[in-house]
Amino acid sequence: MPTNRPLDVAIIGAGIAGVVHLHYARRAGLDAAVFEAQEGVGGLWRQLPAWQDIQISTADWALGDIPLAGPMQPQVLANIEAWVTRFGLADGIRLGTRVLQARPADQGWELQTAAGTVRARHLVAATGAHNKPVVSEVERHASRVRERHSSQLREPSELAGQAVLVVGAGASALDLLDQCLEQGARRIVWVYRSQRWFTPTRKPKAIAGTVRPYARMQASGMTAAQQNAAIGADMRARYEKFGITDILPQRPLDVLHDQLIPGRARMLEHFAALERHPGRVAAIDGNTVLLADGETKLDGIDVLLWGTGYAADLSSFAVPPLAAIRSVNELGARCGGGLRSLDAPNLYFPGVGLDGIGAAPWAYALMARTIMSHIKGTARLDMEVVPHRLNHFDLVNYLGPRDPASFVPGEWQEQFRKLAMETPDAEPYPMP
Repeated sequence: MPTNRPLDVAIIGAGIAGVVHLHYARRAGLDAAVFEAQEGVGGLWRQLPAWQDIQISTADWALGDIPLAGPMQPQVLANIEAWVTRFGLADGIRLGTRVLQARPADQGWELQTAAGTVRARHLVAATGAHNKPVVSEVERHASRVRERHSSQLREPSELAGQAVLVVGAGASALDLLDQCLEQGARRIVWVYRSQRWFTPTRKPKAIAGTVRPYARMQASGMTAAQQNAAIGADMRARYEKFGITDILPQRPLDVLHDQLIPGRARMLEHFAALERHPGRVAAIDGNTVLLADGETKLDGIDVLLWGTGYAADLSSFAVPPLAAIRSVNELGARCGGGLRSLDAPNLYFPGVGLDGIGAAPWAYALMARTIMSHIKGTARLDMEVVPHRLNHFDLVNYLGPRDPASFVPGEWQEQFRKLAMETPDAEPYPMP
């Protein structure tokens, strides 16, 4: 509903980041509202197929005593809805209200929405840095190949008995390979430009994805170089143990820039059955997929699954440098203090930097608390660009000195060290 009185904080997007930021804005006594294009909360998790799941353990996703029944999409969506119910946030979320344009205005922001114009002093873009599915541009000639992005594969059973080509090397591609095996695809071909690090394991993702051992490394005082050495040695040993050194990444693991993706036990078990081709798709002709090397032709492909992830879509911002951004790395390079836009005043991007290692909801809670503290003048988020990801407790160490209202001077270091070292792996972190 339009209003003549400016909000203290407008939040775009009612995914987990949006509802967490609304909660902390209200806790700080700020007048805030969330604007969500869909008719329900959940953000990307409302759109994803039911077979998709989180890349971390359920204890790392859950926050405090807000329940998470399991790692799958319906359970994650229910967890976000539980947030709204627990903290009585529904009246502050304007569903079906897409932000058509966000424009800097006098002393704040002006949002053009389907319901009218909204003004706010501060703006939090909580739509994430991955909100637009990426499908590579290729030539298509009378294509008979069914194409699906990982976010569009609603019925995995359609893969049964099919010749399936999976493109990509990140978490989405590993999930798609796993689905091909689970559904009984007749033939599985894997095309990737380069390999990314993942953790070979026989454990389910919801167990293998725990970040608690990494938290203990951080809390024990290990430097990033020491973490790289320890984790890198373990990963290489795992690749050798599982006989998959053919897909060992070309460059060493760097925790400041890489993710730690849990492996897929089914994919590892059937690794020898995968047809692997380094390269990229250039064209589709009938049921033949041609790679960019000009020589490799993959005949008889029925389905092509794009595990190529997501791009950033900031086209609704009437700020040319922002609207031109396409990736999380580009966005991170345009944010000071890890969160503040360099291109427009009073604008915050809490999704930047969450591609690394850590528990997303807990990180959102820490960021939301400090953003609201900054808005109230009790924290100082500077404008210096952070040239790497702030993983897990690195985020605590970064925000602590800048937010004395939230992190008690002389106490927070020991408080968070104990949290990292003593919290059982199966127990969620408490809400900050």
